[in-house]
Amino acid sequence: MTELEKGPQGRRRGRGARERILGASQQLFREQGINRTGMDQLCAVAQVSKRTAYQHFAGKDELVAEYLRRFDPDVMPGVFDRTDLTPRERLLAVFELPGGGTQGLTPLCPYIEAAVEIHDPEHPASQFARDYKLALAARLTEAAREAGATDPEELGEQLALLLDGASARTRVLNSECFPTAAAIAAVLIDNAIRAPAA
Repeated sequence: MTELEKGPQGRRRGRGARERILGASQQLFREQGINRTGMDQLCAVAQVSKRTAYQHFAGKDELVAEYLRRFDPDVMPGVFDRTDLTPRERLLAVFELPGGGTQGLTPLCPYIEAAVEIHDPEHPASQFARDYKLALAARLTEAAREAGATDPEELGEQLALLLDGASARTRVLNSECFPTAAAIAAVLIDNAIRAPAA
């Protein structure tokens, strides 16, 4: 293998380079944010040359959009597609932290983070974040309808707002806010599905 066929640190380029770049972006964007992560650092962590990176992604904007697209492509299927839970239980499961425990606090929702860091509403990542948040509210609304909510659209929007608030507050305070959000969600859900008095 010639030196031209090698990326940084002597690794062969090409094979798996795209996945390494996406893996590095997932790690770095979550740890230090999108704006503080440069292409040089991404390439170093992914062990690819900049030329290789730009063969796979036209630029950082495209990479950020793909990072978000892959983060949760089916909008929380691990919650909404579960058949072992009732619709009410699925609505509450949205508020369970992955991994749980205070030692592994979930970072800020990547879609919120992208929207905050990228000020251009026409940026592909901003558009994807907006589409994801609308899709999440739609899935919450669908589950609320299945649970028998009298106004499923309102409940879906309330739960989406509560979820985003818990994510932001967890990040700002560096403490778990999802259990409190789940308790509030339970009250909202039970009030919304309670049968009207005869």
